[in-house]
Amino acid sequence: MKNPDQTPDHSTATTPCQKGFSPLAGQAGEPVFSEPWQAQILALAYSLVHDGNFSAQAWAETLGAHLKHAEKTGQPDDKDTYYRCALSALEELTGQHTEISKKQLDVREDAWRRAHLNTPHGQPVELSAAQKN
Repeated sequence: MKNPDQTPDHSTATTPCQKGFSPLAGQAGEPVFSEPWQAQILALAYSLVHDGNFSAQAWAETLGAHLKHAEKTGQPDDKDTYYRCALSALEELTGQHTEISKKQLDVREDAWRRAHLNTPHGQPVELSAAQKN
């Protein structure tokens, strides 16, 4: 019987989801994702690979490069660093392999930041709130 605390072995996986889109293994009783955006990053990456925007290999290599950079710069080896690296890798690949430019990503990120700041506490954030003063 396998140890439930072990990271799954994906070496014989046949689908992109199994090969490189699994979340980090959590400790017993610990949630896999600390925040919804972490799950959304992997879902977006999977969708972009599935739709042919870039390959699973490109995703794995780019994520690996971002993780190596994080290690070299002394960032902690934890879930937060992993998912921030996943976000950076996804942004890089999106800019390289889709019609979405870095500038468009930056504009949208700024709009969401303004929407968040303009939304009362406890209310859902809607992009239209970015236009409020």
